[in-house]
Amino acid sequence: MDKDNWRTEHDSMGQLQVPVEALWGAQTQRALNNFPLSGRPLPARFVAALGLVKAAAARVNGRLGLLAAERAAAIEAAATEVAANRHDPHFPVDIYQTGSGTSSNMNANEVIATLANRQLPIEWAVHPNDHVNLGQSSNDVIPTTLRVAAVGAVSGRLLPALEHLSTVIGGRAQELQHVVKTGRTHLMDAMPLTFGQEFGAWQAQLDSARSRFDDCLVRLRRLPLGGTAVGTGVNADPRFAPAVVAELAEITGQRFVTAPNLFEGLACQDDAVELSGQLNVLAVALMKIANDLRWMNSGPLAGLGEIELPALQPGSSIMPGKVNPVVPEAVVMVCAQVMGLHVANTVAGQTGNFQLNVTLPLLAANLLEAVQLLANACRLLADQTIAGLRVRQDVVAAALARNPILVTALNPIIGYEKAAAIAKQAYEQGRPVLEVALEQTDLGREHLQQLLDPVLLAHPDRH
Repeated sequence: MDKDNWRTEHDSMGQLQVPVEALWGAQTQRALNNFPLSGRPLPARFVAALGLVKAAAARVNGRLGLLAAERAAAIEAAATEVAANRHDPHFPVDIYQTGSGTSSNMNANEVIATLANRQLPIEWAVHPNDHVNLGQSSNDVIPTTLRVAAVGAVSGRLLPALEHLSTVIGGRAQELQHVVKTGRTHLMDAMPLTFGQEFGAWQAQLDSARSRFDDCLVRLRRLPLGGTAVGTGVNADPRFAPAVVAELAEITGQRFVTAPNLFEGLACQDDAVELSGQLNVLAVALMKIANDLRWMNSGPLAGLGEIELPALQPGSSIMPGKVNPVVPEAVVMVCAQVMGLHVANTVAGQTGNFQLNVTLPLLAANLLEAVQLLANACRLLADQTIAGLRVRQDVVAAALARNPILVTALNPIIGYEKAAAIAKQAYEQGRPVLEVALEQTDLGREHLQQLLDPVLLAHPDRH
Protein backbone atom coordinates (compact mmCIF):
# COMPACT_ATOMS: atom_id res chain seq x y z
CA MET A 1 0.00 0.00 0.00
CA ASP A 2 1.41 3.39 -1.02
CA LYS A 3 1.24 5.44 2.18
CA ASP A 4 1.00 8.66 0.15
CA ASN A 5 -2.43 7.57 -1.14
CA TRP A 6 -3.95 6.80 2.24
CA ARG A 7 -4.64 8.59 5.49
CA THR A 8 -5.45 7.25 8.95
CA GLU A 9 -8.95 7.78 10.33
CA HIS A 10 -10.59 6.45 13.46
CA ASP A 11 -14.01 5.72 14.86
CA SER A 12 -15.28 4.03 18.02
CA MET A 13 -13.86 0.69 16.82
CA GLY A 14 -10.35 1.95 16.18
CA GLN A 15 -8.17 3.10 13.30
CA LEU A 16 -8.12 2.19 9.62
CA GLN A 17 -6.84 3.54 6.33
CA VAL A 18 -8.96 5.75 4.06
CA PRO A 19 -8.04 7.00 0.56
CA VAL A 20 -6.41 10.39 0.97
CA GLU A 21 -8.76 12.15 -1.47
CA ALA A 22 -11.95 10.67 0.02
CA LEU A 23 -14.39 12.97 1.80
CA TRP A 24 -15.68 10.07 3.86
CA GLY A 25 -14.24 8.75 7.10
CA ALA A 26 -13.72 5.55 9.02
CA GLN A 27 -17.30 4.31 9.26
CA THR A 28 -17.87 4.65 5.52
CA GLN A 29 -14.59 2.88 4.83
CA ARG A 30 -15.64 -0.01 7.07
CA ALA A 31 -18.84 -0.33 5.01
CA LEU A 32 -16.82 -0.39 1.79
CA ASN A 33 -14.66 -3.15 3.22
CA ASN A 34 -17.62 -5.10 4.60
CA PHE A 35 -20.04 -5.02 1.66
CA PRO A 36 -18.27 -5.74 -1.66
CA LEU A 37 -21.48 -7.10 -3.15
CA SER A 38 -22.93 -5.37 -6.22
CA GLY A 39 -20.63 -2.43 -6.82
CA ARG A 40 -23.81 -0.33 -7.11
CA PRO A 41 -24.24 2.62 -4.75
CA LEU A 42 -27.61 4.08 -3.84
CA PRO A 43 -29.11 6.28 -6.59
CA ALA A 44 -28.18 9.93 -6.94
CA ARG A 45 -31.75 10.96 -6.15
CA PHE A 46 -31.49 9.21 -2.79
CA VAL A 47 -28.19 10.95 -2.04
CA ALA A 48 -29.78 14.29 -2.92
CA ALA A 49 -32.74 13.61 -0.62
CA LEU A 50 -30.37 12.63 2.17
CA GLY A 51 -28.58 15.95 1.70
CA LEU A 52 -31.91 17.77 1.96
CA VAL A 53 -32.75 16.03 5.22
CA LYS A 54 -29.35 16.90 6.70
CA ALA A 55 -29.56 20.52 5.54
CA ALA A 56 -33.02 20.95 7.03
CA ALA A 57 -31.88 19.30 10.28
CA ALA A 58 -28.88 21.62 10.58
CA ARG A 59 -31.03 24.70 9.96
CA VAL A 60 -33.52 23.67 12.64
CA ASN A 61 -30.81 22.69 15.14
CA GLY A 62 -29.26 26.12 14.66
CA ARG A 63 -32.58 27.90 15.01
CA LEU A 64 -33.38 26.00 18.22
CA GLY A 65 -29.97 26.80 19.66
CA LEU A 66 -28.99 23.14 19.76
CA LEU A 67 -26.04 23.84 17.48
CA ALA A 68 -23.79 26.88 17.52
CA ALA A 69 -24.71 29.17 14.66
CA GLU A 70 -21.32 28.77 12.96
CA ARG A 71 -21.52 25.00 12.99
CA ALA A 72 -25.14 24.94 11.86
CA ALA A 73 -24.42 27.23 8.92
CA ALA A 74 -21.39 25.22 7.80
CA ILE A 75 -23.26 21.93 8.06
CA GLU A 76 -26.24 23.30 6.16
CA ALA A 77 -24.00 24.66 3.40
CA ALA A 78 -22.18 21.34 3.06
CA ALA A 79 -25.42 19.35 3.09
CA THR A 80 -26.85 21.63 0.42
CA GLU A 81 -23.90 20.75 -1.81
CA VAL A 82 -24.68 17.07 -1.23
CA ALA A 83 -28.32 17.73 -2.10
CA ALA A 84 -27.14 19.26 -5.38
CA ASN A 85 -25.29 15.99 -6.16
CA ARG A 86 -21.96 17.80 -6.22
CA HIS A 87 -20.21 15.03 -4.28
CA ASP A 88 -21.84 11.82 -5.54
CA PRO A 89 -18.51 9.99 -6.11
CA HIS A 90 -18.00 10.20 -2.35
CA PHE A 91 -21.14 8.12 -1.69
CA PRO A 92 -19.84 4.69 -2.76
CA VAL A 93 -21.50 2.45 -0.17
CA ASP A 94 -23.18 -0.57 -1.76
CA ILE A 95 -26.97 -0.88 -1.88
CA TYR A 96 -26.60 -4.24 -0.13
CA GLN A 97 -25.39 -3.09 3.26
CA THR A 98 -26.68 -2.91 6.79
CA GLY A 99 -30.46 -3.02 6.48
CA SER A 100 -31.08 0.15 8.46
CA GLY A 101 -28.93 2.13 6.02
CA THR A 102 -26.64 3.17 8.89
CA SER A 103 -23.64 3.00 6.57
CA SER A 104 -25.23 5.45 4.13
CA ASN A 105 -26.35 7.75 6.94
CA MET A 106 -22.82 7.80 8.33
CA ASN A 107 -21.42 8.25 4.84
CA ALA A 108 -23.46 11.46 4.61
CA ASN A 109 -22.53 12.54 8.12
CA GLU A 110 -18.82 12.06 7.43
CA VAL A 111 -18.81 13.75 4.02
CA ILE A 112 -20.78 16.72 5.36
CA ALA A 113 -18.52 16.99 8.41
CA THR A 114 -15.42 17.00 6.19
CA LEU A 115 -16.84 19.72 3.95
CA ALA A 116 -18.01 21.80 6.91
CA ASN A 117 -14.64 21.54 8.65
CA ARG A 118 -12.96 23.01 5.62
CA GLN A 119 -14.91 26.21 6.31
CA LEU A 120 -14.38 26.38 10.07
CA PRO A 121 -11.49 26.99 12.44
CA ILE A 122 -10.30 24.00 14.46
CA GLU A 123 -12.12 25.12 17.59
CA TRP A 124 -15.43 24.81 15.73
CA ALA A 125 -14.69 21.32 14.43
CA VAL A 126 -17.79 19.43 13.29
CA HIS A 127 -18.24 15.81 14.42
CA PRO A 128 -20.25 13.44 12.15
CA ASN A 129 -22.28 11.96 15.02
CA ASP A 130 -22.42 14.74 17.59
CA HIS A 131 -23.24 17.58 15.20
CA VAL A 132 -24.35 16.45 11.73
CA ASN A 133 -26.47 13.63 13.19
CA LEU A 134 -27.81 15.67 16.10
CA GLY A 135 -31.36 14.67 17.04
CA GLN A 136 -31.31 11.86 14.48
CA SER A 137 -30.82 8.14 14.08
CA SER A 138 -30.24 6.13 10.93
CA ASN A 139 -33.48 4.37 11.88
CA ASP A 140 -35.57 7.49 11.26
CA VAL A 141 -33.34 9.37 8.79
CA ILE A 142 -33.17 6.61 6.18
CA PRO A 143 -36.92 5.83 5.97
CA THR A 144 -37.53 9.58 5.90
CA THR A 145 -35.04 9.96 3.06
CA LEU A 146 -36.61 7.04 1.21
CA ARG A 147 -39.95 8.83 1.28
CA VAL A 148 -38.57 12.23 0.32
CA ALA A 149 -36.70 10.70 -2.63
CA ALA A 150 -39.60 8.54 -3.80
CA VAL A 151 -42.20 11.30 -3.55
CA GLY A 152 -39.92 13.64 -5.48
CA ALA A 153 -39.25 11.05 -8.18
CA VAL A 154 -42.90 10.16 -8.66
CA SER A 155 -44.13 13.76 -8.60
CA GLY A 156 -41.30 15.29 -10.57
CA ARG A 157 -40.56 12.60 -13.10
CA LEU A 158 -43.08 9.78 -13.35
CA LEU A 159 -46.37 11.67 -13.20
CA PRO A 160 -45.36 14.21 -15.89
CA ALA A 161 -44.23 11.34 -18.14
CA LEU A 162 -47.46 9.45 -17.48
CA GLU A 163 -49.47 12.56 -18.29
CA HIS A 164 -47.50 13.01 -21.51
CA LEU A 165 -48.22 9.45 -22.63
CA SER A 166 -51.90 9.81 -21.76
CA THR A 167 -52.11 13.05 -23.73
CA VAL A 168 -50.44 11.56 -26.82
CA ILE A 169 -52.71 8.52 -26.72
CA GLY A 170 -55.74 10.75 -26.20
CA GLY A 171 -54.77 12.84 -29.20
CA ARG A 172 -54.45 9.79 -31.44
CA ALA A 173 -57.76 8.44 -30.06
CA GLN A 174 -59.50 11.65 -31.07
CA GLU A 175 -57.86 11.58 -34.49
CA LEU A 176 -58.94 7.97 -35.09
CA GLN A 177 -62.34 8.10 -33.42
CA HIS A 178 -64.21 7.30 -36.65
CA VAL A 179 -61.89 4.57 -37.97
CA VAL A 180 -63.66 1.25 -37.36
CA LYS A 181 -61.76 -2.01 -36.96
CA THR A 182 -62.38 -5.61 -35.96
CA GLY A 183 -62.48 -6.12 -32.23
CA ARG A 184 -60.84 -9.17 -30.69
CA THR A 185 -61.53 -11.25 -27.61
CA HIS A 186 -59.44 -14.37 -26.88
CA LEU A 187 -57.32 -13.12 -29.83
CA MET A 188 -60.27 -14.08 -32.05
CA ASP A 189 -62.49 -11.85 -34.20
CA ALA A 190 -65.20 -10.08 -32.25
CA MET A 191 -67.59 -7.19 -32.73
CA PRO A 192 -66.23 -3.97 -34.26
CA LEU A 193 -65.05 -0.91 -32.43
CA THR A 194 -63.08 2.18 -33.39
CA PHE A 195 -59.40 2.81 -32.93
CA GLY A 196 -60.50 5.77 -30.83
CA GLN A 197 -62.33 3.47 -28.44
CA GLU A 198 -59.40 1.06 -28.28
CA PHE A 199 -56.87 3.83 -27.64
CA GLY A 200 -59.30 5.44 -25.20
CA ALA A 201 -59.20 2.29 -23.08
CA TRP A 202 -55.41 2.63 -22.89
CA GLN A 203 -55.76 6.26 -21.85
CA ALA A 204 -58.28 5.29 -19.17
CA GLN A 205 -55.81 2.74 -17.79
CA LEU A 206 -53.16 5.43 -17.46
CA ASP A 207 -55.54 7.93 -15.91
CA SER A 208 -56.55 5.34 -13.33
CA ALA A 209 -52.88 4.75 -12.59
CA ARG A 210 -52.43 8.46 -12.04
CA SER A 211 -55.28 8.48 -9.53
CA ARG A 212 -53.74 5.56 -7.65
CA PHE A 213 -50.40 7.37 -7.38
CA ASP A 214 -52.09 10.51 -6.10
CA ASP A 215 -53.77 8.45 -3.41
CA CYS A 216 -50.72 6.52 -2.23
CA LEU A 217 -48.51 9.63 -2.16
CA VAL A 218 -50.71 10.98 0.62
CA ARG A 219 -49.45 8.19 2.87
CA LEU A 220 -45.89 8.26 1.55
CA ARG A 221 -45.58 11.91 2.58
CA ARG A 222 -45.84 10.91 6.26
CA LEU A 223 -42.24 11.19 7.50
CA PRO A 224 -41.08 9.21 10.57
CA LEU A 225 -38.34 11.68 11.49
CA GLY A 226 -38.29 12.15 15.24
CA GLY A 227 -38.62 8.49 16.11
CA THR A 228 -34.83 8.17 16.39
CA ALA A 229 -33.80 4.66 17.50
CA VAL A 230 -37.05 2.75 18.10
CA GLY A 231 -39.84 5.31 17.75
CA THR A 232 -39.70 6.89 21.20
CA GLY A 233 -37.71 9.93 20.07
CA VAL A 234 -34.86 9.40 22.54
CA ASN A 235 -32.13 12.10 22.31
CA ALA A 236 -34.26 14.33 20.07
CA ASP A 237 -35.67 17.68 21.12
CA PRO A 238 -39.47 17.38 20.76
CA ARG A 239 -39.46 20.57 18.68
CA PHE A 240 -36.89 19.20 16.23
CA ALA A 241 -38.73 16.77 13.97
CA PRO A 242 -41.90 18.82 13.28
CA ALA A 243 -39.73 21.79 12.38
CA VAL A 244 -37.52 19.72 10.05
CA VAL A 245 -40.55 18.21 8.33
CA ALA A 246 -41.93 21.71 7.82
CA GLU A 247 -38.59 22.78 6.31
CA LEU A 248 -38.61 19.80 3.95
CA ALA A 249 -42.13 20.66 2.85
CA GLU A 250 -41.05 24.24 2.19
CA ILE A 251 -37.90 23.23 0.30
CA THR A 252 -39.51 20.59 -1.89
CA GLY A 253 -43.01 21.99 -2.34
CA GLN A 254 -44.41 18.65 -1.18
CA ARG A 255 -47.04 18.35 1.56
CA PHE A 256 -44.85 16.40 3.97
CA VAL A 257 -46.21 15.81 7.47
CA THR A 258 -44.89 14.08 10.56
CA ALA A 259 -46.01 10.46 10.67
CA PRO A 260 -48.87 10.13 13.17
CA ASN A 261 -47.27 6.99 14.63
CA LEU A 262 -43.48 7.03 14.62
CA PHE A 263 -43.27 3.40 15.72
CA GLU A 264 -45.13 2.39 12.56
CA GLY A 265 -42.88 4.60 10.46
CA LEU A 266 -39.77 2.74 11.65
CA ALA A 267 -41.05 -0.79 12.07
CA CYS A 268 -43.19 -0.97 8.92
CA GLN A 269 -42.62 0.05 5.31
CA ASP A 270 -46.16 -0.59 4.11
CA ASP A 271 -46.31 2.83 2.44
CA ALA A 272 -43.25 1.98 0.36
CA VAL A 273 -44.70 -1.40 -0.58
CA GLU A 274 -47.96 0.33 -1.55
CA LEU A 275 -46.06 2.61 -3.92
CA SER A 276 -44.25 -0.42 -5.30
CA GLY A 277 -47.64 -2.01 -5.89
CA GLN A 278 -48.87 0.99 -7.85
CA LEU A 279 -45.68 0.96 -9.92
CA ASN A 280 -46.40 -2.70 -10.57
CA VAL A 281 -49.94 -1.86 -11.71
CA LEU A 282 -48.58 0.75 -14.12
CA ALA A 283 -46.13 -1.83 -15.45
CA VAL A 284 -49.09 -4.16 -16.07
CA ALA A 285 -50.89 -1.40 -18.00
CA LEU A 286 -47.85 -0.47 -20.08
CA MET A 287 -47.14 -4.10 -20.92
CA LYS A 288 -50.73 -4.53 -22.12
CA ILE A 289 -50.44 -1.44 -24.32
CA ALA A 290 -47.03 -2.48 -25.67
CA ASN A 291 -48.22 -5.99 -26.49
CA ASP A 292 -51.38 -4.68 -28.16
CA LEU A 293 -49.17 -2.52 -30.35
CA ARG A 294 -46.95 -5.50 -31.19
CA TRP A 295 -49.95 -7.61 -32.23
CA MET A 296 -51.55 -4.81 -34.25
CA ASN A 297 -48.24 -4.16 -36.01
CA SER A 298 -47.53 -7.85 -36.68
CA GLY A 299 -46.84 -8.75 -40.29
CA PRO A 300 -46.72 -6.75 -42.42
CA LEU A 301 -48.17 -9.52 -44.63
CA ALA A 302 -48.61 -12.64 -42.51
CA GLY A 303 -49.82 -10.97 -39.30
CA LEU A 304 -52.63 -8.60 -38.40
CA GLY A 305 -50.94 -5.67 -40.09
CA GLU A 306 -53.48 -3.15 -38.79
CA ILE A 307 -50.90 -0.48 -38.03
CA GLU A 308 -47.41 0.42 -39.05
CA LEU A 309 -45.07 1.60 -36.32
CA PRO A 310 -42.25 4.05 -37.07
CA ALA A 311 -39.20 2.27 -38.51
CA LEU A 312 -36.38 3.04 -36.05
CA GLN A 313 -33.64 0.57 -36.92
CA PRO A 314 -32.90 -2.54 -39.04
CA GLY A 315 -34.64 -5.51 -37.48
CA SER A 316 -32.33 -8.34 -38.38
CA SER A 317 -28.66 -9.04 -38.92
CA ILE A 318 -29.52 -11.66 -41.55
CA MET A 319 -32.94 -10.75 -43.03
CA PRO A 320 -32.68 -7.55 -45.11
CA GLY A 321 -35.60 -5.15 -44.93
CA LYS A 322 -37.00 -6.55 -41.69
CA VAL A 323 -38.23 -3.92 -39.21
CA ASN A 324 -39.30 -4.84 -35.68
CA PRO A 325 -41.40 -3.12 -32.97
CA VAL A 326 -38.32 -2.39 -30.90
CA VAL A 327 -39.74 0.23 -28.54
CA PRO A 328 -42.73 -1.88 -27.44
CA GLU A 329 -40.30 -4.77 -26.91
CA ALA A 330 -38.08 -2.58 -24.74
CA VAL A 331 -41.12 -1.42 -22.78
CA VAL A 332 -42.14 -5.03 -22.17
CA MET A 333 -38.70 -5.68 -20.67
CA VAL A 334 -38.95 -2.58 -18.50
CA CYS A 335 -42.31 -3.78 -17.21
CA ALA A 336 -40.95 -7.25 -16.48
CA GLN A 337 -38.12 -5.69 -14.46
CA VAL A 338 -40.52 -3.50 -12.48
CA MET A 339 -42.69 -6.52 -11.72
CA GLY A 340 -39.60 -8.33 -10.44
CA LEU A 341 -38.62 -5.36 -8.31
CA HIS A 342 -42.09 -5.44 -6.77
CA VAL A 343 -41.59 -9.04 -5.70
CA ALA A 344 -38.33 -8.03 -4.02
CA ASN A 345 -40.04 -5.03 -2.41
CA THR A 346 -42.82 -7.24 -1.10
CA VAL A 347 -40.31 -9.52 0.60
CA ALA A 348 -38.38 -6.50 1.84
CA GLY A 349 -41.49 -4.86 3.24
CA GLN A 350 -42.30 -7.81 5.47
CA THR A 351 -38.73 -8.00 6.77
CA GLY A 352 -39.49 -5.78 9.74
CA ASN A 353 -38.73 -7.44 13.04
CA PHE A 354 -40.05 -5.70 16.13
CA GLN A 355 -39.11 -1.99 15.90
CA LEU A 356 -37.22 -1.74 12.60
CA ASN A 357 -37.43 -2.80 8.99
CA VAL A 358 -33.98 -3.96 7.91
CA THR A 359 -34.15 -3.72 4.11
CA LEU A 360 -34.38 0.05 3.73
CA PRO A 361 -31.55 0.56 1.20
CA LEU A 362 -33.00 -2.15 -1.07
CA LEU A 363 -36.48 -0.62 -0.93
CA ALA A 364 -35.10 2.83 -1.71
CA ALA A 365 -33.00 1.64 -4.63
CA ASN A 366 -35.76 -0.52 -6.12
CA LEU A 367 -38.43 2.16 -5.90
CA LEU A 368 -36.22 4.76 -7.55
CA GLU A 369 -35.13 2.34 -10.27
CA ALA A 370 -38.74 1.43 -11.03
CA VAL A 371 -39.80 5.07 -11.19
CA GLN A 372 -36.97 5.95 -13.55
CA LEU A 373 -37.62 2.98 -15.83
CA LEU A 374 -41.36 3.61 -16.06
CA ALA A 375 -40.96 7.35 -16.61
CA ASN A 376 -38.51 6.75 -19.45
CA ALA A 377 -40.73 4.04 -20.92
CA CYS A 378 -43.78 6.31 -20.93
CA ARG A 379 -42.00 9.02 -22.87
CA LEU A 380 -40.37 6.59 -25.29
CA LEU A 381 -43.66 4.84 -26.01
CA ALA A 382 -45.39 8.17 -26.57
CA ASP A 383 -42.79 9.85 -28.75
CA GLN A 384 -41.19 6.97 -30.65
CA THR A 385 -44.22 4.75 -31.20
CA ILE A 386 -47.74 6.06 -30.65
CA ALA A 387 -47.22 9.58 -31.98
CA GLY A 388 -45.95 8.25 -35.33
CA LEU A 389 -47.92 5.07 -35.88
CA ARG A 390 -49.96 4.81 -39.10
CA VAL A 391 -53.23 2.91 -39.50
CA ARG A 392 -53.28 0.65 -42.56
CA GLN A 393 -56.89 1.42 -43.42
CA ASP A 394 -57.03 -0.92 -46.43
CA VAL A 395 -56.04 -3.92 -44.28
CA VAL A 396 -58.42 -2.89 -41.52
CA ALA A 397 -61.34 -2.43 -43.89
CA ALA A 398 -60.73 -5.74 -45.65
CA ALA A 399 -60.67 -7.69 -42.40
CA LEU A 400 -63.78 -5.90 -41.19
CA ALA A 401 -65.71 -6.77 -44.34
CA ARG A 402 -64.92 -10.47 -43.91
CA ASN A 403 -65.72 -10.58 -40.19
CA PRO A 404 -68.47 -13.22 -39.68
CA ILE A 405 -69.03 -12.06 -36.10
CA LEU A 406 -70.98 -9.10 -37.45
CA VAL A 407 -73.88 -11.52 -37.51
CA THR A 408 -74.21 -10.93 -33.76
CA ALA A 409 -76.31 -7.88 -34.66
CA LEU A 410 -78.98 -10.22 -36.08
CA ASN A 411 -79.43 -12.18 -32.82
CA PRO A 412 -82.44 -10.18 -31.60
CA ILE A 413 -84.20 -10.67 -34.94
CA ILE A 414 -83.42 -14.23 -36.10
CA GLY A 415 -82.08 -15.83 -32.91
CA TYR A 416 -78.66 -17.03 -31.81
CA GLU A 417 -78.68 -20.45 -33.52
CA LYS A 418 -79.77 -19.13 -36.91
CA ALA A 419 -77.17 -16.36 -36.68
CA ALA A 420 -74.49 -18.92 -35.77
CA ALA A 421 -75.35 -20.98 -38.84
CA ILE A 422 -75.04 -17.90 -41.06
CA ALA A 423 -71.67 -17.01 -39.51
CA LYS A 424 -70.39 -20.56 -40.01
CA GLN A 425 -71.46 -20.66 -43.64
CA ALA A 426 -70.00 -17.20 -44.35
CA TYR A 427 -66.67 -18.24 -42.82
CA GLU A 428 -66.51 -21.60 -44.63
CA GLN A 429 -67.40 -20.07 -48.00
CA GLY A 430 -65.35 -16.92 -47.56
CA ARG A 431 -68.38 -14.77 -48.26
CA PRO A 432 -69.69 -11.61 -46.58
CA VAL A 433 -72.25 -12.20 -43.84
CA LEU A 434 -74.67 -9.89 -45.61
CA GLU A 435 -74.78 -12.08 -48.73
CA VAL A 436 -75.39 -15.26 -46.76
CA ALA A 437 -78.02 -13.53 -44.60
CA LEU A 438 -79.88 -12.44 -47.73
CA GLU A 439 -80.16 -16.10 -48.71
CA GLN A 440 -81.01 -17.48 -45.28
CA THR A 441 -83.46 -14.83 -44.01
CA ASP A 442 -86.32 -12.78 -45.35
CA LEU A 443 -84.59 -9.52 -44.40
CA GLY A 444 -84.04 -7.03 -47.22
CA ARG A 445 -80.62 -5.80 -48.33
CA GLU A 446 -81.15 -2.24 -47.10
CA HIS A 447 -82.29 -3.47 -43.69
CA LEU A 448 -79.36 -5.87 -43.44
CA GLN A 449 -76.90 -3.18 -44.51
CA GLN A 450 -78.14 -1.01 -41.69
CA LEU A 451 -78.07 -3.83 -39.13
CA LEU A 452 -74.56 -4.97 -40.17
CA ASP A 453 -73.02 -1.52 -40.59
CA PRO A 454 -69.70 -1.72 -38.66
CA VAL A 455 -69.83 2.00 -37.85
CA LEU A 456 -73.23 1.67 -36.22
CA LEU A 457 -72.18 -1.56 -34.48
CA ALA A 458 -69.22 0.30 -32.94
CA HIS A 459 -71.73 2.87 -31.66
CA PRO A 460 -74.91 0.94 -30.73
CA ASP A 461 -76.35 4.06 -29.13
CA ARG A 462 -76.72 5.58 -32.61
CA HIS A 463 -79.22 2.93 -33.80
